[in-house]
Formats: sequence, C-alpha cells, structure tokens
Amino acid sequence: MKLKQTLLLFFFLVGLKGYSQSFFQYDTDKIPTALKSRATAVIRDMETVLDMRSPENVIMNVRKAVTILNKNADQRAALAIYYNKSTVIKSIKGTVLNAAGSVIGKFTQANFTDESASSDYSLFEDARIKSYAPTALSYPYTIIYEYEIRYKQNLIIPDWYANPYPDLAVEKNSYTFICKPDDQFRVKSVNFNGKPEELKTEKSKSLTWKVEQLNAFKKEPYAPDPDSYLTYIKIAPEQFSYYGYKGRYQNWNDLGKWVYDDLIKSRQVLAPEVIAEVKQLVQGLEEKDKVKKIYEYVQKKTRYISIQVGIGGFQPFPAMEVQRLSYGDCKALVNYTQSLLKAVDINSLYCVVNAGSLKKDMSADFASMDQGNHIILCVPLKSDTTWLECTSQDTPFGYLGTFTDDRTVFACTAEGGKLLKTPALTAAANLLKRNAKLDISADGDINGVLQTELSGSQFDNYQHIINEPYSEQLKLLKGEYDIDNINFSDFKLSQRKDEHPLTTEKMKLTVDKYVPKTQGRLYLIPNIFNQSQTIPEVKNRTLPVYINRGYTDEDEISYELPAGYTLEYKPENRFIKTPFGTYRISIEASGNKLTYKRSLMINNGNFSADQYAAMVDFYSTITSLDREKVVFKMN
Repeated sequence: MKLKQTLLLFFFLVGLKGYSQSFFQYDTDKIPTALKSRATAVIRDMETVLDMRSPENVIMNVRKAVTILNKNADQRAALAIYYNKSTVIKSIKGTVLNAAGSVIGKFTQANFTDESASSDYSLFEDARIKSYAPTALSYPYTIIYEYEIRYKQNLIIPDWYANPYPDLAVEKNSYTFICKPDDQFRVKSVNFNGKPEELKTEKSKSLTWKVEQLNAFKKEPYAPDPDSYLTYIKIAPEQFSYYGYKGRYQNWNDLGKWVYDDLIKSRQVLAPEVIAEVKQLVQGLEEKDKVKKIYEYVQKKTRYISIQVGIGGFQPFPAMEVQRLSYGDCKALVNYTQSLLKAVDINSLYCVVNAGSLKKDMSADFASMDQGNHIILCVPLKSDTTWLECTSQDTPFGYLGTFTDDRTVFACTAEGGKLLKTPALTAAANLLKRNAKLDISADGDINGVLQTELSGSQFDNYQHIINEPYSEQLKLLKGEYDIDNINFSDFKLSQRKDEHPLTTEKMKLTVDKYVPKTQGRLYLIPNIFNQSQTIPEVKNRTLPVYINRGYTDEDEISYELPAGYTLEYKPENRFIKTPFGTYRISIEASGNKLTYKRSLMINNGNFSADQYAAMVDFYSTITSLDREKVVFKMN
C-alpha cells in the first residue's frame, strides 16, 4: 500500500513537472507591466510555420496563446477559419487556462460551429467558416489554439501580421516559411526591423521572422491605411498552381499576361448573331458614343450576382453565358462588356482594383494575386480615357465614384500586366452647393424653399434615398437634416447621369420655433443646415494624419425678417486658411433681409503627426463659428 502511494505521488510530481513546463509560463502575473498599457489582450506566444512542400501542397501550422485581460477583448479569444475546396482544415484543438495558468477547459474541432461564408448577394460560393468563441467566467484567462491547414494551391500565400489590432500587445510572435532549396519566391517585408533568420539544408530552406515585446497602440482618428504602419510579411512564389492552372511570374507584367492568356482570352467568344446585334446597335455613332451605347446596353440587360467557386474566384464566366443568363459577377460583367466592345473594334483593359471607401493602391514593387477585390474596365479612347463600373445598373457612364477612384489598378492585357491610375475626385469637384430662401415669422418659425446640387463624390449622398417611395424619402430626410421640428413638402430628387453627374434636391420646408424670441429680440443661428463637428483631441499622437477624400460645401441662405425688427449684432466676416482646408463666412444685412454665405473646403492628403493639434484647432474654430448667432431687436 505504501509502495502504491509512493508511485502515485511520483507520477503526480512527474505530471506536475510536465504540466508546469507547458502552462505555468502563461500565469498572467508574468506579463510585463509595460505590455499591459493600453492592451485588452496579450499574445503570449505565437508560432506560424508555413511549409510549401509543393505548389499543390502547402501546410500551415499555427500555435497561439493569447491572454484576455478583460471582457472588451473577448473577440480576440475567438477563432474563425475559412475553408473551401482548395483549403482543408486538418486539425484544431485548444485549451483554456485561468489566470494562474491552470487548465479549466479543452476543445476540439467538434466544438466549432460550421456555416456557409456566402454573402447575401452571392449565387455561387463554396467558402465556409469554422468558428469558436470561449465563454469566459472570469478575467483574465488564456486560450491556446493549435491548428493545421492544408492549401492545395500556392498562388495565394497568407500574409503574416505581427500585430494586426491596436488593443493587442505581443510578447513573442514568429513566422517561418519553408520550401525546397531550388524554389524561387519574392518577399515583401513591411516595417520589420532587422533580417529574418535563414536556414538551408540539402532538403529545404527557411526564413524566420521574429518579434518580441510589441506594445498595444492607440487607435487614432484620421489614421492612414494600417498597412502603412503595421508589421507584416507577404510572400509570392515564382512558380504556382491554382485549381489546376499553373504558371510563373516575377512581376506585374508576367502576372497580367498569365491572367489574360489563361483566365480571360478564351472567355470572350460571342455568337455571330450577338456580334451582328451590337454592330447594329452602334452603327453611325462616334467612338465614345459607341462605348456609352454598349455600356447602357449592358446595364439594361444584366444584373450583378457574386460567383466565387474554385477558379471562378479569379476567372470570369464566358461572355456567351452572361449573354444567355443576363447576370454575372464583376469579373463576368467586365469580361462581357470588353467582349462587346471588341466586337466593334474598340480596345479596353480588364483591371483589378482594391475597391472600397479607403483608397488602396497596388504595390508598385511587389506583384501578387491577392491585392485586389473587384474588377473595372478601362477604355483608352483617342480623345480621353473612360472608366466603367460594370456591376451597377444606376452608375452614370464614365463615373467610378468613391468605391474605386484615385488609386492604382492592375490591368491584364495580351502584352502583359501594367499598373494604371483611376481618376481622382478632387476636393473642388466633390461639391455640395446649397441655396435657400427662408422667411422668419414673428413667432420664430421658418418656412421657405431649398435647392441643393451635389457633384463629384457627393453625387452619391442620396443613393440610399432616391429609389425609395416618397413617404420613405421624407422619413429618411430627417436623418439628413438633423434639425428639431423640421418638416418637408414638395420634395424632389433628380439626377443627371453623365461623366460629370449631378444630383439635385428641391423642397419646401418648415421649422417650428427655430428662432428663439426673448425680450423683444430674435436670436438666429444663420447656419441652419451645415454645422461642422469637432474632432477628438489626441495627446502624444504617433501616427501620421490622413484625410482620405476632400470636399467642398457652399451654402447661401437668405432670410426675410418679420416686420419691425432691425439688426443689433452680427458676427464678423471670417476667412481661415490652413493646410487642411479653407473656411469663409460672410453675413450681410440690408433692410429686412439677411444673407449668409459659407464655404468650407477640406483638402485630402497626408500630414505629419504633430500637425494634428492644428487640425483640431481648425475644426474647433469653424465649429464655433458655425453656431454663432445674429441678434435682431424689435423697433
């Protein structure tokens, strides 16, 4: 009996020793105090090993231990893994530890939810997602994930980010890329200090990037694209395979030629009767008018539906399929439009773009297939270059809008790939021009007429309203004009759709009790419609300042005063000019009429971190001036 107890004690101590080596290092008291500053979670140790055994067999193993300091970081404890026919999840397991590093739970792949990752607008998409989020009973706690993924392609190698989230600190994080000794690949290293560790043997070569002691950082307003300041690694193998398609590239020229030759060229065949139809459609028109006619034909005939299955994530539907089905995704609709243009001897360029409200360029010095998410069409004509958004039934001819403006795109041609730049919507062109004539009653009520013209990027301001029923439009206007007691009537929206599109808003309006009346005086804030807001102050700012898109607002409002009142006080006319923009107001009174004019232009661009305080002052000043009152007294 004593021997049995001794053996049990021995095995307990041996187990405790192994247990200690595995998990006690994750005791939350061992996190350096400096790493807890601004952090809601800390990566204690993370290792990512990506082994490219062949173009069709890439294995990624990840082990990640992250400590969740408080409930604000629960999302950092969650894990979501996307998969499809070319991405196989081989294994997942994990362990949950308490603050001292003791095991309080374990889980496997069976504990993950599995659901479709298809978007609402996708007709075909084979992506799925496995996800897991632990239920926390107390804080802090640590979760350890270990998983293995097999990629049956190497055209897209996952990027590695040392720390992608501002509220996350890092004790240790490493990334190792392994391949055969003769494999050629390119590396883009961004904001990584030092050099990777290299190791070569007869059977393999590897590069390892390591980071330690990365502090969490503040999320700052008007920050630039995170890819400009985060640390990350991109890898692109020279020889690749993707869903049975093989190729080789070193630069944008090589990649563009492969895309055109292998994915596009064979998809541009049209039936003779379709070619005859489109030639008849444009007969007698000038070159640019032909393009417009075909673009409008595509808009009327087709609708956008996302299709993301297999090679279909990069390869368009055949043009004849779009002709037959009358739908397609961005790739298919651009390819179809390009095919129609080709039928009437007009050349165009199939362009990959990173679309979104934030402008993102293709990397000029690093070609890779994962930098775009949308396709647009470039039509270089004799007179000018026209850009077409082929997925929208409403977008004006030649107008890209804020989704794809002012950024480099990747054109895929028979001669090879090249980078082009989409047109910029300038601050002066992104114009809101408002004119109102308002009467003030003796009780302080306002009524009158308002007309607003919106162009450039502001053309789209009312897209969420314009196709709604009239009653719904009036409700939505309440959000556009956030003024107490405002009501609208005779509201009308119209649009001129050309290369310089214009949205025009006309209405009648009333605002009850807008002008307070006290002791025989009226107190009017003349800037009723367009009052600026302050921006947050940031002490010890570290990131550069970035204004993504500039704009111009011009307001002119005339007020007719009730009989028996004269001007007692008005603010001075002001003009302010800064690197961030200009601001001008003028207030003129004549008889019983007051005219208020306001112009604000915000410049897009990059500014140093130490200029942010001046930008805060600029906004603070114009916010104050926008709310200044004019005082009228009763005679």
